[in-house]
Amino acid sequence: MENGIYLDEARDPLIIAEGWMKDGKDVAIATVVETWGSAPRPVGSHLVIDAEGNFHGSVSGGCVEGAVVTEAVDVIDSGKAKMLEFGVADETAWQVGLSCGGRIKVYVERLG
Repeated sequence: MENGIYLDEARDPLIIAEGWMKDGKDVAIATVVETWGSAPRPVGSHLVIDAEGNFHGSVSGGCVEGAVVTEAVDVIDSGKAKMLEFGVADETAWQVGLSCGGRIKVYVERLG
């Protein structure tokens, strides 16, 4: 359940990730693990990414997805998980568009 809305199988990022892995793709998952202030997506939100940079889901309503996808491809290549943090206090937050006044922590790990 996401924001009070049940996701069907065609839109659930975890089911998408499972399908991609069954198709032989290398996959990472990004999960919102902490929020502070005006965060665009709640804790537990997922974004799944494959090695080619295709993605499904959301960790920020679109404002930092590009940066997370780039980091996730590195995680797939290295196999080493990363904790990412985005917030208005960081110059990079403005560059990637997280100007909503909040801060989010996103854990990115390779699946499989």
